[in-house]
Amino acid sequence: MQEPPPAVHAPTPASGPEPPDALGADLGWTLGVVFRAYVRSADVLFHDLPGGPRGYQVLAAATQQPPGAQGALAQRLGIDKAVMTYLVDDLENAGLVQRRPDPADRRNKRIVATERGRTTWQATQVRLDHAEEHILAALDPADRAVFRELLRRLAARAQSLDPVTDTCQIVTDIAPQDPSAHTATRPRD
Repeated sequence: MQEPPPAVHAPTPASGPEPPDALGADLGWTLGVVFRAYVRSADVLFHDLPGGPRGYQVLAAATQQPPGAQGALAQRLGIDKAVMTYLVDDLENAGLVQRRPDPADRRNKRIVATERGRTTWQATQVRLDHAEEHILAALDPADRAVFRELLRRLAARAQSLDPVTDTCQIVTDIAPQDPSAHTATRPRD
């Protein structure tokens, strides 16, 4: 027997003005607004980290998981291998990660966080947690947990259906082929 979905609590008055009905029901608009708020916060948090958000993702992976091969890490994060090389170079030059030979195959390099990298990741993670809580403040703590789990499941499903192997390619994929196709026509006087 399936459990009923969790109750959704009404937003608190501090959550701000409600969007117009047509937009509030539009998945793309709502995701875009939340994503924009997240990106703005992340840009501030990652401004001094080599590679910005991508650098943070590599540092997080190098800190939280067993050392991974650079190529496998690039694939998992959806970063082009050439871009990953430069990104790891920048993180290594900043003293945040090291490349170490893979004992199983010395042709591969494993990316390992340094002590400075772990300290930087921890400090950044604390600030990121605060920023995320600010973005999710319209939800009570139980709803935040449910939202995160639902979003994780949606992301896992989307990734399994259409794997992102190069986030740079996403821009090319969504960019209009004919720029005039998305230009609104102006009424004539």
